[in-house]
Amino acid sequence: MKRYLYYPGCSLRGTGKAYEESLLAVFKALEIEMEELEDWNCCGATAYMSIDEVSSFALAGRNLAMAEKKNLDLLAPCSACFLVLNKAQRYIKEYPKVAQTLEHGFKAAGLEYHGTTKVRHPLDVLINDIGLERIKACIKKPLTGLKVAPYYGCQIVRPYATFDLMYYPVTMDKLLRAVGAEVVDYPLKTRCCGGSQKGTLPEVGLSLIHILLKEAHRREAHIVSTICPLCQFNLDAFQEEAGKKYGEISMPVVYFTQLLGLAFGFSPKELGLERNIVAAKQLLAKFAPAAA
Repeated sequence: MKRYLYYPGCSLRGTGKAYEESLLAVFKALEIEMEELEDWNCCGATAYMSIDEVSSFALAGRNLAMAEKKNLDLLAPCSACFLVLNKAQRYIKEYPKVAQTLEHGFKAAGLEYHGTTKVRHPLDVLINDIGLERIKACIKKPLTGLKVAPYYGCQIVRPYATFDLMYYPVTMDKLLRAVGAEVVDYPLKTRCCGGSQKGTLPEVGLSLIHILLKEAHRREAHIVSTICPLCQFNLDAFQEEAGKKYGEISMPVVYFTQLLGLAFGFSPKELGLERNIVAAKQLLAKFAPAAA
């Protein structure tokens, strides 16, 4: 049985709760053991990094140092957490002044960090540790006929492409095909969803959201699958508002783990599909009736 440290981050305990519910279900089905990192704290977030980079690295570094003591790979499902933890790790390694500053903080907290923690993403684990054959063995209801636009967002492979292609990642595509879905060619798969701009520059944010949804619709996708809590929230929560301004598009936006979970036979409730604003349950029942 594979074993990992689990770092949920703030989003998976809030707006991204459905991501956690479906991730835990899928990993349990695959007999992947996860131990939650005890006393974890906020990763520092990408927004905070632009205000006080060192403090952001200190927050991320504390998580890395605590994980290092466990000698297990650290699983970070949230794209922002995954990016910030990786960035902090690299800056500690490549910039002596950053490392020296953080070392004082680690000592004050009774911690040490030697840079050995491996930060992993669920896509990486599923493809490279578990493998497609084992995933296929868990399928109870293949998602035959479901056309999916795989949307990765901009943070998971840039600037650090640790496990996938930087400009056209394919790991989620492979997983979705493995459970029977039809993956449409989606050229905007790493284009930004607008991030926090919906709150700061609303017109810009809405435009970026609509562009992504419109392209998925143009490619005749039934649904968008994503890996990022913020991307999922933006495309789901502001879809109606974007539609009023640019033209209505009804496009459910779900986590890739929810689709895997349906194929594995879990119910929509177990996978958090009832949390969606743009309803996905009725659509997905057509392709996984045994699970719905």
